[in-house]
Amino acid sequence: MSNVVFERIQQEVTENPVVLYMKGTPMFPQCGFSARVVQILMHMGVKFKGVNVLEDPSLREGIKQYSNWPTIPQLYVGGEFVGGCDIVSEMFQAGELQQHLADKGIATQPAA
Repeated sequence: MSNVVFERIQQEVTENPVVLYMKGTPMFPQCGFSARVVQILMHMGVKFKGVNVLEDPSLREGIKQYSNWPTIPQLYVGGEFVGGCDIVSEMFQAGELQQHLADKGIATQPAA
């Protein structure tokens, strides 16, 4: 895997407090798992950067190696890998995701 891809990922997760590597875009997710994580983040009012891995095959493979996690989507908070759809969903339902975001200084504004 090229260092260019790793450097790009490192830069994105460092410069953006919350980054979601996903299939499609936040407005038009192209897989159910990506859509679910977008739905959770939007429900919580979290500002995040969505990165469409379908636009770049090297990024699609690179993010899996970067995190050592085999599936997309992947959520990063404060530069750290949080998890994929199942983990994010479980954390959200348990209230742990909200706490994790708060611990990282990420503002949430629950949808009214």
